[in-house]
This record gives sequence, structure tokens and C-alpha cells, in this order.
Amino acid sequence: MSEGTIVASFVVPVHPHTVLAPDQNPGWKKLREAFDQAAQTIRELEADLIVVYSTTWPSVIGHQIQADPNPEWVMVDHDFHDLGSIPYSFNIDQDFAHAWDDANKARGLQSRCVNYKGFPIDVGSVVALTLLNPDNKIPAAIVSSNVYANRTETTVMAKACLDVVKAQGKRVVAVTAMSLSNRMFTDFIEPSEDKIHSLKDHEWNQKILEFLRQGRLEDVGQLSRTIQRQIRVQKVVAFKPMWWLSAMNGNRNDLTGNVMAYEAIHGAGGAVVHLDPTPSGVGDKEYDEEDVEYFHGERGVLDAVEDVEIEEQSPNAVQGSGPALWEPTEIEGSVNTDSAPKPVGAYPHARRVGNMLYLSGVGPRQPGTNAIPGGPIHDENGEPLNYDIKAQTHAVVENVRRVVEEAGGTMEQVVDVTTFLVDMKRDFSGYNEVWAETLGTVGPTRTTLAIDALPTPIAVEMKVIVHLGE
Repeated sequence: MSEGTIVASFVVPVHPHTVLAPDQNPGWKKLREAFDQAAQTIRELEADLIVVYSTTWPSVIGHQIQADPNPEWVMVDHDFHDLGSIPYSFNIDQDFAHAWDDANKARGLQSRCVNYKGFPIDVGSVVALTLLNPDNKIPAAIVSSNVYANRTETTVMAKACLDVVKAQGKRVVAVTAMSLSNRMFTDFIEPSEDKIHSLKDHEWNQKILEFLRQGRLEDVGQLSRTIQRQIRVQKVVAFKPMWWLSAMNGNRNDLTGNVMAYEAIHGAGGAVVHLDPTPSGVGDKEYDEEDVEYFHGERGVLDAVEDVEIEEQSPNAVQGSGPALWEPTEIEGSVNTDSAPKPVGAYPHARRVGNMLYLSGVGPRQPGTNAIPGGPIHDENGEPLNYDIKAQTHAVVENVRRVVEEAGGTMEQVVDVTTFLVDMKRDFSGYNEVWAETLGTVGPTRTTLAIDALPTPIAVEMKVIVHLGE
């Protein structure tokens, strides 16, 4: 028996549009064509098994592995049921599933096989196997994404999979079914209007794809720490598949990458990426994680979040850097959300009066971590630091969006903005450029003021008024 190996890896999107409605949008069509090319590549590689790690199959108690040899059902997506249904009948490698379960347990993981008739296959796995293995000739294995697993647990789970791959001598294709940015539109849109939901998401997607194009898969895993602090709410699940895929490839940075397509699917970033194990000679960064072999039950899910002390200044204060952070004030008409940074005093994120919404001053700090995109303007001793005003301004606009949407509004309903800059001469140009790309397209009135300082080490803050309509 030949030694088992990973012959190819793929990143693919999870939404059903590429299966059910590719002709309704040129981007969806490009993704479908990339899926078809990927399927042809897999056939030519004469793979013995396709292993799918899907973010749309969440689990809480350990990892689950599909072990029904022939799961059959009809998948209707919860969000996009209007697109139709996808009947499926998959060929699951039951022996591999049970061997993987045993290997997980041998490495200290919680794991179990699932073998129930009618147990639904998640949308990401259905889309991946339907398009990558259309004739169903290649057996598959599907594993869940544990919502609490940290990188250590995810890495060990991949190593357990490789144990079985090598023991059984299989030629395996590793597939991660995932979005890049996962912020979707909350209303139905016309297919022709689809786009990446925010500019920041698009920028981070491009950075991820740049690394993947260069075959720097391990660097993507490392980059996830930064991305985790920058986009959306603190949701780590989107990057677990990159941790898994990196471990499946020996945490290498010298794969041969090919971004076959990148497009929006209902606001989220979808990409089809092929990673060939042939060394490209591009990546040279060393793997700087602890090379763990066994899982001992410790879960620090967000390793990137800095430890900060809790200040004792107020019973309402919560952890943060700089001034004590407070829980938002709850009063009649207040609008508060966990997806916006905590206030630095006793006030709400916003207050609604009739059809008007008045936001408290909004800065770039990130919810949960209190990190400042683009960096703080000075250190703990007050010494000036270099910072990126564009990154800070983008973060302010995103924080404004979170509060406005929590109130049921949209950014198009913003009518007036007052902006405060701590260094008008240095920062106005960069701030103004981001404004033109974001709020400038909406057309609110604007006043920009120079001030001496803000309570936290940030360079920009906005005071926003929104007309929510009748």
C-alpha cells in the first residue's frame, strides 16, 4: 500500500446560489465555473477520498463525523429557500469515518460518529460535494466545526485525520467549505445588486486571497488573529477551517496557490481556491505555533485577544484599556448592541426620539477586544505612535453602521455627521478619502472639527444623526 497523502486542497463557498441560481448573477456564474474546473482537477488527480470541513455544520460537544454510508435527503437552505431545493445522495467512507473518530480519541479529543437516516447534511457540505464530486464516484468524509474549539484542538483534529490518511494509504483532497467575510445582507436583494457588504471586508478578503495565491496557507492561519479583531463581531468560527487546512498541509507556506474565482454571494465573500502541494518556493516564514500532538482540554478560543485588567472604578465598568468601559445605559428609547464598542461613561450607544436616532460619539475601537484598527495614536506613557487614519476611519464607519442597523435603520438614512479629528493637518486628507468611499456616497451634511484629544488613544470620532423614516 502506498503512503497516504494530501494531493490537493480547496477553499469553496457555502451558499446554494452556485448550485441553484448561477445564471442569475455574473459573479455566481464565475464561481460555478470555478467549481466545475475544480471538479475536473479532482478527477484528474484520481483521488480516493474528499474530506470536507464545513463551517455550516456547527457542533458544541467535540467534533462529529458523518458515518452514514449513503445519506440521502433534500436540502432546502434556511435563508435562501426561494432558490429551490438540492436533492443529494452521497457516498460516505464509513470505515474512514470510524477510524478518524478513533484517531481523534487517541489524541485526546471529544469525537463521535453520526449515522442516522434522515440526519441532514449541512448546506456547505451539500454544495461542496454536489459540485466537486458531481458523479458521486469519490467517497467522502464530513466533519463538523466545533464552535468552541481553539487552534490547538483544530490542529490536533487535523493531525488525527492525517493519521488515518497515512494508515489507509489514501490520496485525499481536503476541502474547507466557508465564506471569507461572512457579513450578509439582512434583506433580500436583487441578484444584480449583489456586492461585498463592506469595503473593509473586501480589503481583508483581498489580503487573505493574496496569501493563498502565494501558497502561504500557514500565514493565513496567523493572519486570522488580526482579522479577528478587525471585522464584524468577535466570531472565530470563520477561521477554524483555515487552521484545519493549514494543519492538513503540515502548516506549510510554500504551496502552489490558484485563486480560481472571488465574488460576492448575498454580501459575503465567496472564493474558489486551489492549493497544490507542489512547493512554490515563495513562503519562507517559519511555523511559530506550538506544534501540539495531543489535546488536553484547554480552550482559549480567541488567543489573539489581549489580556486586560478590570478597573474597579465603577460597578458598571468592564474590562478595557484607557478609561473604564461601561455597560451602555438602558433607558426609554435607548438603542444598544453588543456589536459596538462599550461606552467610556454612563450613556447609551444611541437614543431614538420619534423617527430620529441620535448616536453618541462613535470611535474606531473594536467590540470585545477594545483594539484600535490602524493602531493607537500614543502609547501608555503618552509617547506618540504612528497610526493609520484610514483604518481608523473605516472602523468608525463600521461601528456607526452596527448601531444604525441595530435600530432598524440603514446607512442611507444618515442625515448629519459631526467629525472630530485630533490632528486636522495630518489626518484630514486620509479621513476625507475614506468619507468619499463610504458616507460620502450617502450624502449627509458634515462638519469636521479639530480637537485636542479624545478619551481613548484614537484619532477620529463621529457624532451621527439618522432619520429613520415614518
